[in-house]
Amino acid sequence: MKGTDRNSVSAPIKVLLIVVGLIFAAVGLGLLVGGAMLISRGGSWYYLLMGLALLISGVQVARGRPSGTAIYTLAFLATVVWAFWEAGLDFWALHARIFTFLCAFFLLMLLHPLILRRAGRQPAAALNMSVAGVALLAMVGMVWGMFLPHGHLIAESPTGQSPVADAATSNWANYGGDTNATRFAALDQITRDNVQDLEVAWTFQTGDTPQSPGGGGAEDQGTPLMVDDTLYFCTPHNTVVALDSASGEEKWRKEFPSDTSTWVRCRGLAYFDAASAVEQPTVPGSTQVPPVVLSEGSACQRRIYMNTIDAVLVAIDADSGELCSDFGDAGRVDLKTGLGNADVPLYSLTSPPTIAGTTVVVGGRVADNVAIDMPGGVIRGFDAITGEMRWAFDPGNPQDRNAPVTDQTFVRSTPNVWAPMTYDPASNTVYMGVGNAAIDLWGAERSELDETYGGTLLALDASTGNEKWHYQTVRHDLWDYDVPMQPTLIDFPDGNGNSVPALVFGTKVGQLFVLDRLTGEPLTEVEEHEVQPATIPNEPYATHQPVSVGMPQIGAQRLTEKDMWGGTPFDQLMCRYIFRGYRYDGLFTAPDTDYSLSFPGSLGGLNWGGVSYDPTSQTMFINDMRLGLWVHMEPQAENAAASDGSEAVNAGMGAVPLKGTPYSVLKDRFLSPLGIPCQEPPFGTLTAVNMQTRSVDWEAPLGTVQDTVLFGMKTHLPIPIGMPTIGGSLATQGGLVFFAATQDYWLRAFDSATGEEVWKARLPVGSQGTPISYVSPETGKQYVVISAGGARQSPDRGDYLIAYALPEAE
Repeated sequence: MKGTDRNSVSAPIKVLLIVVGLIFAAVGLGLLVGGAMLISRGGSWYYLLMGLALLISGVQVARGRPSGTAIYTLAFLATVVWAFWEAGLDFWALHARIFTFLCAFFLLMLLHPLILRRAGRQPAAALNMSVAGVALLAMVGMVWGMFLPHGHLIAESPTGQSPVADAATSNWANYGGDTNATRFAALDQITRDNVQDLEVAWTFQTGDTPQSPGGGGAEDQGTPLMVDDTLYFCTPHNTVVALDSASGEEKWRKEFPSDTSTWVRCRGLAYFDAASAVEQPTVPGSTQVPPVVLSEGSACQRRIYMNTIDAVLVAIDADSGELCSDFGDAGRVDLKTGLGNADVPLYSLTSPPTIAGTTVVVGGRVADNVAIDMPGGVIRGFDAITGEMRWAFDPGNPQDRNAPVTDQTFVRSTPNVWAPMTYDPASNTVYMGVGNAAIDLWGAERSELDETYGGTLLALDASTGNEKWHYQTVRHDLWDYDVPMQPTLIDFPDGNGNSVPALVFGTKVGQLFVLDRLTGEPLTEVEEHEVQPATIPNEPYATHQPVSVGMPQIGAQRLTEKDMWGGTPFDQLMCRYIFRGYRYDGLFTAPDTDYSLSFPGSLGGLNWGGVSYDPTSQTMFINDMRLGLWVHMEPQAENAAASDGSEAVNAGMGAVPLKGTPYSVLKDRFLSPLGIPCQEPPFGTLTAVNMQTRSVDWEAPLGTVQDTVLFGMKTHLPIPIGMPTIGGSLATQGGLVFFAATQDYWLRAFDSATGEEVWKARLPVGSQGTPISYVSPETGKQYVVISAGGARQSPDRGDYLIAYALPEAE
């Protein structure tokens, strides 16, 4: 009788074991059903088998049978083996497969002595507690690992090894830092050894706080300029402010009010000094740069140019903030002229103008997927002093450089140039990435010229607008895979000790192309890959696409079921089930009336932030986002109305009509039921590419989930999983790469040799801007400046410009 008492359990303990067993059984039943659904789509058998084991184990635990623990232990050990077989040593992939079941195993080890006592058997408490202790240590290790960055160091980049002899590049007079668009500051006051001492030098609030309901409103994506002692910045609603670069005190502001509320942003400005000597090209056969015609002592010797969201090019006196009266119509040039119906937001400008010698070159954003009949994508060059149009390159009429005659327009609905451009003074050439004709997802009525110029890198003579060459990165684009970024000009090592004048740019599918600047020919290997067509009637699908295999591809692997991820086993199971339900043929999976998956999606991959490049070490730094997009096309009525052109991801809006086509479209990000990207992390990285070896030196995750909102609340967990990025990076000769445009509220500095995070500063809100760096002529100090107006997926918005510098020496 005494032995029976010793081995019995109290009623509450019995109830506890029954509840735990029923929970195990319920989880098992859910996995069993989900696993059967996954198998029906040709997926893994693991979830069904694990669900069956959990169900039986839970029933046995609820009945007080020790076999329940044994069954679960075997299933857990099998899970560990399966996890390593599927995921290798990838931390996040292993975590998703093991951690939840490890916690359940730990709980069961704690309870097993009670299960034994309930069954009338002698508990092996010491053994069970020892196993539970090992499980607890493993759990603590996996939790600890969640707060560590899981990047890859393959080789150290030879950065920051050459001291700066002078501060010749102390200004930031161009959108990309210099005319080569390297986003590189040859400054080394701030180094990897002292960056931890950086502190806020000044903060300025512009008064323009952007709001972006639904993702298609106003956003701060600005990059400032700094010339001599003045910092210039444009707010999302096109207010231009000039600040003292050392103190942040306002010198002047000029506002350009607008009623536009869709896709409102200003990425940057352009600067021109009419008093500076005109640089003529050195490449034989290049056209000459037209001279400046402006009398000495005239107003507006130094000018700031901005494209407004209402499609007006404005010229502002850089010293006073007044409009330059000799430019266009009292300082303004209406860029809608010659376009026909070009109401905002169907036609607008978000990127800065490009100063190409003495010509101001502008493209224009044509809203995607609105209607067949849209404004054309003409590129135009204007005299920097008078605003008179010097030339126009119309992709629908590429032989004519003139404005259309009265009552006619530039060809409608042609491919457009919305991203920033780059000017090469050596050859007087302006380089630009070209997007699509008006409808991305349906191309049955595109012209031969649409097919010729869509998805290309285009080189134009800056003085005449004549085409020099174009190179196509995607054929018959049905994915919105525009060339999204400003090209960066480099001297590319040819492997024989020499270099070739080249340009480098990335694409939305994570590819890097290296082209000869003079000919447009690839300098690294590009292969033709066969791709699968879909079944939309009369769609002239491309059968092959160019793939840049001679350079690393960033975050654009072909997904498999094994790449699916989730915060819980159910999340991962559902991502596998969803993935198996899509049609997916890898890169360039064409949209159709079924549900197809594009990875990367139309956001990228790589986007408008561009790359930064350290010419002293020939190292390129690339930030990316890894977001898939599912697409479903639906037949629609002939008279369907057009959308508003916001370009926000539209699953919550229902099917969006593509006016003038037989279809509307429904699309959204490839997310789990918890709102997490379905493929495994990282979802955004910073990658260093060695241009001599054409290989990756290191890769580091960018950003944490600290400020990510799930179920209406911020997580507050600084887990460096690597989040999608949208802005650009800044490299410096001090051996650093600065970056802010993640989904959390930090400006970070990374050791450019290894990718190690060596400093970070908390911002009041998130940022989508690109940092700049300069030396103030007043203080002689190096500053790093970033705009912070709010991260895209965050509800928090602000209007901040923040400068950082080292403290005064004692």
